[in-house]
Amino acid sequence: MKKGQVSIFIILGIVLVFLIALFILLRAGVIPNNILERKEINPDNFLKICLEEKIKKTAETISLQGGYLSNILNKTFKFDIDDKEQDIAYLCYNQNYYYPCINQEPVLIQHLKKEIKNQIKSEVENCFNELKLNLENEGFAVNSAYSDFEVNLEPKNIVVDINANIKTEKSEEISEQKNFKVITANNIYDNAIVVQEIVSQEARFCNFDLLGFMVLYQEFNIDKIRTSDLEIIYSVEKKDSKEKFRFAIRGCVIPPGF
Repeated sequence: MKKGQVSIFIILGIVLVFLIALFILLRAGVIPNNILERKEINPDNFLKICLEEKIKKTAETISLQGGYLSNILNKTFKFDIDDKEQDIAYLCYNQNYYYPCINQEPVLIQHLKKEIKNQIKSEVENCFNELKLNLENEGFAVNSAYSDFEVNLEPKNIVVDINANIKTEKSEEISEQKNFKVITANNIYDNAIVVQEIVSQEARFCNFDLLGFMVLYQEFNIDKIRTSDLEIIYSVEKKDSKEKFRFAIRGCVIPPGF
């Protein structure tokens, strides 16, 4: 008999012994019968899958509209690459001629957090309720409590911290988890930091040193469009993700005819 055939018989023998031993242990109650049926409970994963697309879409919409889902003070403009006009919020504005613009959102990061939170509020609660229902459908007894959540913006990430707890029981096994975290890759924070610098310089000097900034911070592309009425629309783009933040400026405008 060849060596390869001997090895196969040895492996088959080991597997057979293992299966017999497992059967005996299950019959004797040493190993619980339900161990092979258990599923790993991962609420963070479930919530991430449920919320991630909504978070990304909200961040994209806000970023392309000057940091707002809806704002009265905006500039209607159509980019060549877009199919239709968009309302882009003024982040620095002065209705008078000659004078520098006034910063409309001095704490832009806090404003963006609030905008995202307001838009995803119902989805966060719905996803938590879906998590509970999903666990119940798997045979778990579930005791849960949902309170609230917070949105935090960090470099390269949007973080949603959910203040809730969920306790599950199945086959006398009890598990409890609290305070869930959903992390979504997004550069809205990184772009907003650049936006704040542009607004600050425009408000102080009626100008932003675009080329100088891009030499120092080569991970960003910044476009500046001066409209027919001498207002300005900026587009800040993080090169690695292609995520953009657009906003409008009206300041130091010279009257027509001068």
